[in-house]
This record gives sequence, C-alpha cells and structure tokens, in this order.
Amino acid sequence: MRTETRRERYNNKLKNCKKFPLEIACINFMHEGNAGYVVRSAACFGAEKVNIIGACPAEKDLRRLSGTTCDYIDIQKFSNPNEFLKYCRENNIKIVAAELTERSQDINKFKFPKGRVCIVVGHEELGVPQDIIQHSDVVQIPMPGVGFCLNTAVTASIMMHEYAKQNNI
Repeated sequence: MRTETRRERYNNKLKNCKKFPLEIACINFMHEGNAGYVVRSAACFGAEKVNIIGACPAEKDLRRLSGTTCDYIDIQKFSNPNEFLKYCRENNIKIVAAELTERSQDINKFKFPKGRVCIVVGHEELGVPQDIIQHSDVVQIPMPGVGFCLNTAVTASIMMHEYAKQNNI
C-alpha cells in the first residue's frame, strides 16, 4: 500500500530527476486536456519548459489535467506565433515542428540538434502555423495503420520520448 502522496513522490523524484535543454510548444489548443497532457509528458520526459501559444487553460484546470505536474515545469505564454519565434531567435533555440508536409523527415531518421531545442506541436485541426514551419526542422511520425494523424498530445509525447532517447534517458 502506498503511503506517500503524489506531491511527496514528485518531490522525492525531483532530487534525482534528469532535465534536458528541451522545451515544447503548443498552438492554441481547442481541448484543454491536450495542454494538460503535454505538460504532464514534458515533466515526465525532463523538458524544462512548456510554451503555450494562444489560448491557455485556467491554472486550476491545467493543474487537474496535468496531474499537478504543472507545479514542476515552467509554463510560458505567448500571444501569437511571431512572439514565440522572436523568443526562440533571441535565445538561440532550435525549433523542431511535428507536422505532415512535403519536407517532413521521418522521426526514425531524424537527429535532434544539439543545444536548446523546442518541439512544436500544432492545433488539433489547423496544425503548426506556416510562420513556424518556415523556421523549423519538420518531422513526422510514420503511421502504418489506417489513420493518418495522431492526437497532438500523443504526438508531443512521442517526440519528447525520441528526444530523450537520443539524449540517453
């Protein structure tokens, strides 16, 4: 029987957890759950920050949806893609967008760049804005089944796992 609270377990793990120079960006999600799930995955995979471009769930909703992991990861808000791109330029952050385009690289063959990286996942219906695509390495996840497009929070989790794997989790 578990005697520690979730917060106590997080605090104990915090002492030895691994952090990467990794950020993740979400674009104006329609479904609050997706933002919460991305925050939770970011905390689990050792990302330093979650950038939310556009609409952001209320803090109480984000806390509930992320399993309170939002208390352990920096969340930064941007009003639009151009503000986010300026932040990345000023901080020498390389952008890797998960999107289905003609120039997308297979994630299985892609090598994440060294240094600070931000993985960008798109809006549930509209994807990653063209302004961001133009300044990104673009990666796609192969899908051999009948579906052609993963849920955006699932995509973020797969992308972060691959980043962590390439950086020796």
